[in-house]
Amino acid sequence: MRTNRPNGFAIILIALGVLILLGKLTPFLGSLFGLVLAVAMIALGYYGIKRGNAFFGWIVLFLGIISLISKLAWLIVPVLGIGLIVYGISSLKGKRGY
Repeated sequence: MRTNRPNGFAIILIALGVLILLGKLTPFLGSLFGLVLAVAMIALGYYGIKRGNAFFGWIVLFLGIISLISKLAWLIVPVLGIGLIVYGISSLKGKRGY
């Protein structure tokens, strides 16, 4: 007996599995697929929340955000350091008395 369910979720799972395998089997493209996987987890979490499965949607969304932050730490930390330096310099310039 066959039911008429949409196959979208199964296709998404297959695509994520392929991305994971490609990320593990190709060392040069691993970081790119890691970013794609993190963004895909965020999108799936958001989709799950919108479709009504809030518990698992929030879990997948949270894990995707944590994964994306860890993948982009090489960019986030220097930008944060530059921001602190610029803020400190602007604070010093603002404290000049007349």
